[in-house]
Amino acid sequence: MEAVPGRGEAANRGPDAVVPDLLEVVRETRASVGAVYLLGQGECVLRLAALTGLSWRIAAPWARVALTDRSPVADAVRERRVVWLGSPEELARHYPRLALMLPHRFLLAAAPFASGSTVWGGLVLQWPGSHRPRLNTHETEAIHHACRALGRRVARAAADGHPVRAGDQPRLLPPPRPRTVWPAEAQAAADFAERLPGGCCTLDVDGRIAFVTTTAAELLGTGVPELLGARLWQALPWLDGPAVEDHYRGALISRQATSFTALRPPDRRLAFHLYADGWGVSVRIVPAEDVTDPSGVLRPAPPAGSGRAGGLYQLMHLAATLTEAVGVQDVVEQAADQLLPALGAQSLALMTAEEGRLRIMGYRGYSAALMERFDGAPLASSAPAARVLATGVPSFFGDWAELERANPPSDVRDGMGAWAFLPLITSGRPVGSLVLAYDRPRLFAEQERTLLTSVAGLVAQALDRARLYDAKDRLAHALQAGLLPQVLPRIAGLDVAARYLPAGRGMGIGGDFYDLIRLEGDCAAAAIGDVQGHNVNAAVLMGQVRTAVHATAGAPPGEVLARTNRVLTDLDSGLFTSCLYVHLDLARQRARLATAGHPPPLLRHPCGRTEVLDLPPGLLLGIDPAADYPSTEIPLPPGAVLALYTDGLVESPGVDLGQSIAALGDRLAGAGDAAGEGVEALADTLVRRAEQSPARSDDIALLLIHPHRDG
Repeated sequence: MEAVPGRGEAANRGPDAVVPDLLEVVRETRASVGAVYLLGQGECVLRLAALTGLSWRIAAPWARVALTDRSPVADAVRERRVVWLGSPEELARHYPRLALMLPHRFLLAAAPFASGSTVWGGLVLQWPGSHRPRLNTHETEAIHHACRALGRRVARAAADGHPVRAGDQPRLLPPPRPRTVWPAEAQAAADFAERLPGGCCTLDVDGRIAFVTTTAAELLGTGVPELLGARLWQALPWLDGPAVEDHYRGALISRQATSFTALRPPDRRLAFHLYADGWGVSVRIVPAEDVTDPSGVLRPAPPAGSGRAGGLYQLMHLAATLTEAVGVQDVVEQAADQLLPALGAQSLALMTAEEGRLRIMGYRGYSAALMERFDGAPLASSAPAARVLATGVPSFFGDWAELERANPPSDVRDGMGAWAFLPLITSGRPVGSLVLAYDRPRLFAEQERTLLTSVAGLVAQALDRARLYDAKDRLAHALQAGLLPQVLPRIAGLDVAARYLPAGRGMGIGGDFYDLIRLEGDCAAAAIGDVQGHNVNAAVLMGQVRTAVHATAGAPPGEVLARTNRVLTDLDSGLFTSCLYVHLDLARQRARLATAGHPPPLLRHPCGRTEVLDLPPGLLLGIDPAADYPSTEIPLPPGAVLALYTDGLVESPGVDLGQSIAALGDRLAGAGDAAGEGVEALADTLVRRAEQSPARSDDIALLLIHPHRDG
């Protein structure tokens, strides 16, 4: 691990800036693991910036966390709340994928850190399973204090022009040691260990042997020099099984003692007892001749390349992760996040076949210029990525010479030293190809080739599902866009601006709508509404509501809503609709409004004062055919702004709806003058915060109405 930076100004650049606050909160809460994630400006991805108490090899699958992911830190940042998981059962209930990958006893807290309305990232702390199931007052206050300090520090750095950004790998921080020993003490400690019965060794947090006694080496059947610096399960083939590395990982994560028994060929049973802290794992090794339950003994693993256990762990993690990928870009991001650190690759490209050509769907580690040279290559070409897609047979090249011999025209060097070209096959047909590149020459052993081929199969299945989802998503949103007005009518004396923002990915098609209708004389009508649900049925019903409102526009607002309500009740769609209808009389400078369970409109007076209009309530459309919808008349002089919106603009997890509406009114009051900057600019101001939200759970419609004197 790297050394801890100082507290001087030089330390407050890059991820080092978050180190002091991370180490302080870990010390105050006595957490076993601490991590800080940073949210890049304009990004929807949290990147691991600093980590203490855990191996990078274990944390690598969570180095990048999309804000749309179902994970504790993403939920904490997205919903601006503290996430506390006080038991394995609670973890499994709320985050089954995380529980599947880490089936160990630990407790976890995740909290966002912000300054004002800007969220900068998230803090994650972890405790052993022996910790009480609830945070005490001191721990809670320490977490809140750290989040405030992190928010101020990161905000100050951004204001100074030196934004804090995560690096390619997190800043790895050693936890504080109880004390530092002198060299003479170190030798005395080694002598002490040598005199103990049995053998012992020390693994660092990455699993490498940092110290081993001669007795332990004799028990393991090898020499001390062969063990030092190697991982236990890699130095000894008979320990290269998933269970051994899982015991090491479980000891580090849970900080609880764990034991297992293994059979050293041909017939020597050894018991391994593991004791972990933030610096590594102490392992006691003793003969286990009197094991009473032979079924619990780990048998020697079959001959294989090193790292088989780690590969299986990463393969399992990838499988669990890809089940939550929605679209093609999600698959690309998840595959790159998991595969590159897990397989030791430096670059990745994901390609599919379209109209007889290779198309780059996504990449990581390669330059855009290089990818452009490959994008659009004919499937009939001799390019390895095209060949594996056509034949379904993977290709592995350990160095440039191998690649050049197999592909004489290969004149495009990517600066890499070894390549794996893998077909993506699902239901017996190829759907694309996956390219993994390594910065050094590599010998692809049989086991590694098998693992990579299995990985490609998982990616292929996820990609096939994602392409189908993307096609349906495009079709659904095209349908929705076709049902909304393409252009609003120009009405003398009236400026209007409309905005529609679809919900976040994976939320489906929504039923929000708005409309402006020209009436006779100096009159017009405006409507806004929200059909329950996020599916094609909601969009279709939204079109029917718009048609019903158009058919009765010009009648009193209460009558328009009553007639529309009877139409929806007769349709018996099972979906309810909120709606707000406004009759505008520009000559009289008046407006009459009626609502069917819709959020209240906002009125900004010409003087700038803004109020929430308290309208008589009306029942949602589609429930009771005899429902009544009273109307309210208000003055609407030139220079005023009437804002109609759907609940997606104001709803926020954990925030009172009334407070959110009041906050929207404050933004409307504080925005620029509609006559000066224009109503379009005003609309942009009101939806800007929603546009910057990484994961909206509802779509948004906004309609601004601004009468002016020029009419």
